[in-house]
Amino acid sequence: MRFGAASAVLQGVDCEIPAGEIVSLIGPSGCGKTTLLRALAGLQTPTSGQIAIDPPARASRGEIAFVFQQPTLLPWRTAIENVMLALQLCDAAVSKHEARQRAEAELAAMELPTAAFARFPRELSGGMRMRVSLARAMVTQPSVLLLDEPFAALDDLSRSALGELLLRRWDERPFTAVLVTHNIAEAALLSHRVFILKAGQIGAAIVDDLPRPRNESVRTSAEFGGLYRRISAALQAGGS
Repeated sequence: MRFGAASAVLQGVDCEIPAGEIVSLIGPSGCGKTTLLRALAGLQTPTSGQIAIDPPARASRGEIAFVFQQPTLLPWRTAIENVMLALQLCDAAVSKHEARQRAEAELAAMELPTAAFARFPRELSGGMRMRVSLARAMVTQPSVLLLDEPFAALDDLSRSALGELLLRRWDERPFTAVLVTHNIAEAALLSHRVFILKAGQIGAAIVDDLPRPRNESVRTSAEFGGLYRRISAALQAGGS
């Protein structure tokens, strides 16, 4: 991926992401993580090379969903209306009643209090807004979920709670997820494998073989500590 005459942001990226796994991309700021994620989403076209999704998936049908670092909710719509919109844009045939039912179910699964469904984004806490953003992404039941540091702006308690919630949602209905993060512990907790990205190049996958299902308690295990050190060492070495 190259922008104008500037040096390549991504170069020689060659990797495979197994279907039904949560994969993390981790690396220093400016290394190309978000650019790669946007290319996977179809938001940017690679200068050369190709991205293949098998079976094919398209964002316009709700099969690929993107969660940004900021919730990016429409301020003039309530929480439930923001989630309903994702369904209405992907399926013109869906009725308002069905869209509302599915949105209510997804917000409940994201553990947003029922009283908050009718609130506007400005009336919600940061953690609540991110729950709505996740519900909006998940309500179409995407086969591919792309997450660009969605928990970075949250406090540690909210970050841990949403990480566990994402794992539970995956346990209920496995999907392919690619998570961009700077947080080694988050990558170790959530992922099946971790890719290190540095200077636009990607290293070999680090397989995360911690037992599943997982929750925050796994952080105290010796296995977690060992995996954390492996990822940290690969990050310091640039994934080589």
